[in-house]
This record gives sequence, C-alpha cells and structure tokens, in this order.
Amino acid sequence: QVQLVESGGGLVQAGGSLRLSCAASGRTFSNYAVGWFRQAPGKEREFVAAIGRIGGSFYYADSVKGRFIISRDNAKNTVYLQMNSLKPEDTAIYYCAAAYLRSATMTTEQYDYWGQGTQVTVSS
Repeated sequence: QVQLVESGGGLVQAGGSLRLSCAASGRTFSNYAVGWFRQAPGKEREFVAAIGRIGGSFYYADSVKGRFIISRDNAKNTVYLQMNSLKPEDTAIYYCAAAYLRSATMTTEQYDYWGQGTQVTVSS
C-alpha cells in the first residue's frame, strides 16, 4: 500500500503561482511513477502531468505545458507540481496518484493509488 497526501492548494488570482506537494508513505516511493490529475466541477478527471520513478521521463497535458513543472524528491518521498501563470480554467481539485512503473504514464487506469485531493481555485 502507498498512502498519498496532497497539500498546497488554495485561492490565487489569475497569473499567480502555487506549488502542490504529494507526500507518500508506505512502500518504497522510488518504485513508483507519479502523476497529477484534476477534476473541475461537472467535468471528468483529466491528466495534468506525470514523472517517472527517478524523474527521467515526463508527460504534460497540452493545456499546462510551459506553465506547470513536475518534480520529485525521493529522499523526501514527495512529488511537487509547480503551477505558474495560473488561469481560471485551472480551477479544480488536484489529485496525485502512484503507478508501479518505471516511466511516466498519462493513462489513468495504470495508477494504483490515489490521494484525496487538494482544491485549487483561480480567480479572474
């Protein structure tokens, strides 16, 4: 089992920045690729970004490329999502998830463990 806890969400104005954290406990965190997903009200959950076990592979959704950066610190069992130039359409609950894979993946079904989510609200 891997337990994931997200933090760092909040209310920010458009153009601002937030850094989300995903803290893991349980099994060896460095064995897992990690992804960030988000779900806005009335919409399906969508992929945001993912990083491989040791940070050697990355994926980003087109909507966040050039604005969001995913990184990880395996010594701290934590993955980060730096979000810059935030837009109102980035408003959602953000979830991190872990997949027992070497490389990053965008495929929701490959993720085995999920956190409870953290709310991000971007005002215009």
